[in-house]
Amino acid sequence: MHHILIIEDEENVSGVLNAYLEKAGYQVYQAITGYEGMEIFRKEEIDLVILDLMLPDISGEEICKIIRQSSDVHIFMLTAKGALNDRIEGLNMGADEYLIKPFSPRELTARVNALFRRLTARFPSSNVIFDDGNLLIDRDKRSVSIKNEVIPFTPNEFDIISTLIVNKGKVLSREQLIDKIFGVDFNGYDRTVDVHIKNIRKKIEEDTRNPKYVVTVMKAGYKFGGVN
Repeated sequence: MHHILIIEDEENVSGVLNAYLEKAGYQVYQAITGYEGMEIFRKEEIDLVILDLMLPDISGEEICKIIRQSSDVHIFMLTAKGALNDRIEGLNMGADEYLIKPFSPRELTARVNALFRRLTARFPSSNVIFDDGNLLIDRDKRSVSIKNEVIPFTPNEFDIISTLIVNKGKVLSREQLIDKIFGVDFNGYDRTVDVHIKNIRKKIEEDTRNPKYVVTVMKAGYKFGGVN
């Protein structure tokens, strides 16, 4: 059973989400403040955090930053802020999904189900080494290392680079990456892949303007350009 933590100060919203997610078979924890939510997160084995950004004691953005310092747990952000810059900022912080209020609890539950289906369909196991050992992808541990230093990756970032590596030498369009990683029912920001690619390059490329691992193919998409 997957464990989900809802950090949401609107108790009616939290209650509805709890009912839908429990009916879908998940163990759900609820917190109405940010600090209460972080305490639960530290005590329990949480697989997904559903995080409201407008909390009474600490912002959801700050909670996301704190969680990302020590965990690659999936994070769904809930917010009334629907501007493009807000979505990009949320993804840059490490959010995996960005849902704008009001939203359908059925849609959120469907996205949660899709997330855990993707995690169940794991990539082939084993380590992959590139660039004379400078880049190591451990698909069992879902970790990325540069020059023997483990680099924090969000789950979506890891899935993107793994998908590119599995399809090494093949150009994948944004739409193909979305289908493979998020599923055909994905209904989010259409430049989500671009934001994640930008963040991946910041973490593993020495020169982001001239990347050697994650390469842009103009008007076509992205490919993995690392050399074995």
